[in-house]
Amino acid sequence: MTEIVALLPWQTQSWAHLCSYIAQKRIPQALLITGNKGLGKQQLAYQFAVALLCARPQANGLACGHCSSCLLINADTHPDLIRIQPEEPGKGIGIGQIRNLITRLTLKPQFDTYRVVIVNPADKMNSAAANAFLKCLEEPTERTTILLVTEKPSALPATVISRCQKLALVTPDQEIVVDWLVQSPLCKTAERGDLRLNVSLAQGAPLQALNYVNDQTLTLRNDCFAAWIGIAKQLKSPVLIAEDWHKLPALPLIFWMTFWIIDLIRVYYQVRVEYLYNPDLNRQLQELSGRLDLKGLYKLYDLLLAARLRLDTQLNKQLLLEEVLIQWHELNRST
Repeated sequence: MTEIVALLPWQTQSWAHLCSYIAQKRIPQALLITGNKGLGKQQLAYQFAVALLCARPQANGLACGHCSSCLLINADTHPDLIRIQPEEPGKGIGIGQIRNLITRLTLKPQFDTYRVVIVNPADKMNSAAANAFLKCLEEPTERTTILLVTEKPSALPATVISRCQKLALVTPDQEIVVDWLVQSPLCKTAERGDLRLNVSLAQGAPLQALNYVNDQTLTLRNDCFAAWIGIAKQLKSPVLIAEDWHKLPALPLIFWMTFWIIDLIRVYYQVRVEYLYNPDLNRQLQELSGRLDLKGLYKLYDLLLAARLRLDTQLNKQLLLEEVLIQWHELNRST
């Protein structure tokens, strides 16, 4: 069962933009919703979809939640709400799914409002699926709108992007996110200092910050930072740490190390502590920055950027971590 939820507070402006489409009766044939992970893109797309399908939307544009369409949506049985997503975690959206969609779209919507297709994440369409998907955009069908959701719009073909209207979600102010977390019944702490650290760790993404709070990600980051410092002090083996770390999700590790390097460079240039990604680690970063070679830091930063691009490939994660940590070890050994 799918529940129709309230609007997230940082999405007010984006929602007003979507409501203007409805008020002007200019519903896009295809709308590309983009933004960083954790901003609620999927939730916003879903709210727009159910608003288009609702028979009696509220004054604020949100679905009523009580009409026959809303009841069908809540039961996940509305025939005019179509979701296209990977069939299995870690898999892509295949051409078979898109061909089935094209077949379904040849039929008229079953209700008198709209038919809405949500493709999420749209960047998971393989090249064959994306090419077939162009048919949906080039030959629009009656009262149908397609919502594509992605945090990686650059992974979509230019031919798909050019046929969509765009809505980009922006990262909200940190205090807006902290206030929301304090008031959220899902948040396991209301300590504003800890919440700010988690928001910073999540790069300002509210839903990601909420996950970090509840999963105690800050504790894990602190443990990883302690190991990273141990390598810098020649107390820990980079190979052994890489062996431990390869059991953890690679993306957060690469991000954390990237921002530790950025903060080291900022500390080197005496940037104020409030402008660091990790202000709580300022003391340890200060100790390191004065004795490290700046060119070496930039070289390691380049390696980490390249590592982020390689995460979506068939790589040996442990070897990647070894490469990064050995370079970090050598950078500190030369000082």
